[in-house]
Amino acid sequence: MSEDRKIEETIFSKIIRKELPSDMLYQDELVTAFRDITPRLPTHVLIVPNRHIPTVDDVTADDEAAMGRMLTVARKIARDEGIEANGYRLIINCREHGRQEVPHIHMHLLGGADVGPMLAKRD
Repeated sequence: MSEDRKIEETIFSKIIRKELPSDMLYQDELVTAFRDITPRLPTHVLIVPNRHIPTVDDVTADDEAAMGRMLTVARKIARDEGIEANGYRLIINCREHGRQEVPHIHMHLLGGADVGPMLAKRD
């Protein structure tokens, strides 16, 4: 982790260390995946790097392995959940306007039903 990256404790940090309970589906040296506690669809999984990275804007070359692993783990979980054939959506939000709620980068894996349009129409 770079020296200038601010270390911040998040709920995800505690889940990664197994200090908080979760429905964990996957964990290795780079990433952890667990079910969202307020699922929006039948499959709603969060995939997070084990190292704290606050936002997409904070990703560096040192994080490339973890970012790639997030995608391969998403693929694995989609297959394990049986949603790969009909498809699924992956979402990473960034900061306030991107509606990021936890300052620890995370990818939402959503599926098991039609996820709807990419963005709602704005009036």
